[in-house]
Amino acid sequence: MFGGARLASFRWKIWRKLWPWFLLASCLFIVRLSKGAGFSDAYALLTKPFWPGSAQREWIQDGAQLDQQIRLNLLEQDNERLRTILSLQQSSKFGLFSAPVISRRPKGWWQQVELGKGSIDGIRPTFAVMGPGGLLGIVESVTPTTARVRLLTAPGSQVGVWVSRTKSHGILLGMGTNRPQLTFLDKAPMVIEGDVVSTSPASTILPPNLPVGVIQVLDKKALPAPQASVQLLAAPEAIDWVQVQRP
Repeated sequence: MFGGARLASFRWKIWRKLWPWFLLASCLFIVRLSKGAGFSDAYALLTKPFWPGSAQREWIQDGAQLDQQIRLNLLEQDNERLRTILSLQQSSKFGLFSAPVISRRPKGWWQQVELGKGSIDGIRPTFAVMGPGGLLGIVESVTPTTARVRLLTAPGSQVGVWVSRTKSHGILLGMGTNRPQLTFLDKAPMVIEGDVVSTSPASTILPPNLPVGVIQVLDKKALPAPQASVQLLAAPEAIDWVQVQRP
C-alpha cells in the first residue's frame, strides 16, 4: 500500500511538470484545426470597447466620400479624353490624317512616338503632327503601316517659329524635357510672357501659323539673343491620337 502511494505521488509530480506542455500542445493543435478563428474572435471581443466611436466613423465616411470624388474626377477626365479623340477622328478631311499612337519608349519619352498609320495611308516624312491644341512634332520616317514622329521636345529638334504679335522669329529647340527652348533671331524681340508661338511663315518644311505653345519664362539677358521656355499647347506626355497634316 505504501508502494502504491509513492507511485501515485510520483505520477502526480510528473503530471505537474508535464501539464503546461500538454496544455500548450493542445492549444496549438486547436489553433491548427481552427486556423486561428478562436483567437480572432477573442481579440474582437476584447477590443470591442475600443472600436471607432462617432468621430472615427466620421473620418471613415469622409475618406469614403473623398475616394468616390476622386473616382468621379478620373471618370470625367477619361470621358473628356475620349471626346477629344472622337473629335480628332471626326474632323479628318483631305490632307489631314487621324492616326493612333501605338508605341513610345520610356527612355525616349520626350523624343519620339510611333503611329499606327504609314505610307499606304498617305503619310510621308516631314508631315506635321498635331495634337489637341497644337503642333507635336514632325514625321521622321515611315513604313507601309507605321510612322515615326520626332517630337518638338526631342533633343536636337529644331523648328522655325515666330510670335505673330511682334513678328519676332526664332528657332524652337528640343531640350529633352516637356518645355522646348525658343532662341530668338532678333536681339530685341519685344515679346512678353504669355505670347503665343506658332510656326514661321518662312519655314520651308511646316505649314505657316500652326499653333505651337505659349512663352512661359523669358530671359532677355541671354546671349547672343533672348531666350524663352515654351509651354506646348499639345501635351506630348499624354497623347493617344494625333492628326498628321500635309506641308
